[in-house]
Amino acid sequence: MSTIDTTSLRRKLDEPYQLTSEQIEFFQKNGYIKLKQVLSPDLIDYYGEEITRKVIELNTQTKPMSQRSTYEKAFLQIMNLWTKSQIVKEFVFSRRLAKIAAELMGVRGVRLYHDQALYKEPSGGITPWHADQYYWPLARPTTCTVWIPLQYTPLEMGPLAFAVGSQNFEFGRDLEISDESEEKLQAALKEANFPLDELPFDLGEVSYHYGWTYHRAGPNTSTDPRKVMTIIYYEDGNTMIAPRNKAHEADWKSWLPGAKIGEPPATHLNPLLYP
Repeated sequence: MSTIDTTSLRRKLDEPYQLTSEQIEFFQKNGYIKLKQVLSPDLIDYYGEEITRKVIELNTQTKPMSQRSTYEKAFLQIMNLWTKSQIVKEFVFSRRLAKIAAELMGVRGVRLYHDQALYKEPSGGITPWHADQYYWPLARPTTCTVWIPLQYTPLEMGPLAFAVGSQNFEFGRDLEISDESEEKLQAALKEANFPLDELPFDLGEVSYHYGWTYHRAGPNTSTDPRKVMTIIYYEDGNTMIAPRNKAHEADWKSWLPGAKIGEPPATHLNPLLYP
């Protein structure tokens, strides 16, 4: 039985990924980008096993699928796994992933907002149209999420889909993820003629999207769970705004504890990940 070279894996998490100027331009124009071969299969296997173990351990969702709300059917959601496992912390603190985020957004440094595992179970429903930054009490749009599938993710598993170029579309920014956001945004985005990118994800392929880029995911009609890990970044120096909704209040308490309105949040839960 071969042993795992964890030193080599940790080194891979910090090795730089060479972005091209065309990729950076694509991201800033379209609000998202999918990048192939960012993470190696052995790295995904090792860290994915620990992420899955913690999701199973920490999950509190026990209702049958038929009794869940649309949001509850979309995925099992476990947040800030980095505080529960040193192995997951190594993954979330990846300099490689954080550097990509900073370079795509064109900023000098990024901090961690929080991580979250999003596991869409077999027979799991849609993830409705939404924009993540609805939930974040941050002033500037220099925020992004890296979406990391822990397996090849074909259409039947419900890969993330993007409304191309929608990061500056202001309709629906007051909508939380819900049946209402799905109905209203689907109609508005179609009327505005935003192209849809809903292609599968190869193993090792990840996506980055701005906080205000609209996205959704289809149901998981396969027999296997769609296992995904995400990390949310914000520009170092981005400032906190006064809460405008209940989600802002909740996120302030949970992910930005002690942060002050009008100042850059830099709490113990928001370490500088790059540089």
